[in-house]
Amino acid sequence: MTTDAELNDLVEQLDRRTIDRRQFMQRAAGLGVSASAITAALSADPAAAQEARDTGTDSGGPAAQGEGVGMLAQLSNDLSAAVERAGAATVTVNGRRRQPATGIVWSADGLIVTANHVVERDEDLTVGLPDGRQVPVTVVGRDPGSDIALLKAEVTDLQPAPRAAQPAKIGHLVLAVARPGPSGPMASFGAVSVVGGAWRTHQGATVEGFVRADVAMLPGFSGGPLVDAEGAVIGLNSSTLGRGGGLTVPTAAIDRIVESLRTHGKVRRGFLGIGAQAARVPAALVGALGLGQERGLLLVSIEPDGPAERDGLYLGDVIVALNGDTVTEVEELQEKLTGDWVGRSIPIKVIRGGQLKDVSVTVGERT
Repeated sequence: MTTDAELNDLVEQLDRRTIDRRQFMQRAAGLGVSASAITAALSADPAAAQEARDTGTDSGGPAAQGEGVGMLAQLSNDLSAAVERAGAATVTVNGRRRQPATGIVWSADGLIVTANHVVERDEDLTVGLPDGRQVPVTVVGRDPGSDIALLKAEVTDLQPAPRAAQPAKIGHLVLAVARPGPSGPMASFGAVSVVGGAWRTHQGATVEGFVRADVAMLPGFSGGPLVDAEGAVIGLNSSTLGRGGGLTVPTAAIDRIVESLRTHGKVRRGFLGIGAQAARVPAALVGALGLGQERGLLLVSIEPDGPAERDGLYLGDVIVALNGDTVTEVEELQEKLTGDWVGRSIPIKVIRGGQLKDVSVTVGERT
């Protein structure tokens, strides 16, 4: 089925009311239709209606057009209500010399999350609340790797941000909400274009997932929420975290980062003190050792007095398992070295001299 035919089918479903306006918008966005084209398809403006017919998006007839206008107006009201709901938990962060940025109320006892790069100092920090109050905040902790900072305001009447019940999906309509000043909330509108799994940031941190949406990251939007069509938070926006555009850190990842920042003031990440690269194990050796994998991690460097050197790993060793789990890529090793392993002795299985050997290494903490 062509895209035009799929759009015609969606419009017919909307006419028959077998789908509602939100489902129509989400499915149309999933087909790659722009917001302006969707608006034209629901518009009663003759020129726009003609354009919609020419592109195969018109349902035909004045009654359908009038219904479309009503639905479009209702959708606009719904999106406005979503901004209002999210805005009640969105604050202004005054932490840098230039324009203020945005933060999200994370708990009623005064915890606020924001983008780390917008908090340029550790003292003389304030946030502007939705009710107009300016209150001082302190820095609980920072994680530059994920661009998350946790602030604490000594107030107990804040309204935490509502969380999205379901993870974001490609094609979902979303809003980037911000409060970069006293004039009230701001927003930009778009759709989710990419949903990804764990990845390594350019600062060397592993973040458990990301969302990319085609929303405008206007000045002051960093640290603010990406919300769904009901105003529930999907994640925190950062204009600097991703290469080539802003990214959103999902709420589930933020929760884990916040817990670590509350406990330690930082996010702890494991460290072995090795340089490694993926390498293929010769087929004859795979068979002789009874390995269930054809690749491992060849150690090409070992830091002096690091955990690996202290506990007996050597250049040329090939790591095939970490704490009982196979590893075949450097990214897998980095993902497994979580803060929970810092200070623990874990078994590492290596190929050395054509034989399998278990070496116990106490994981250090990356500084």
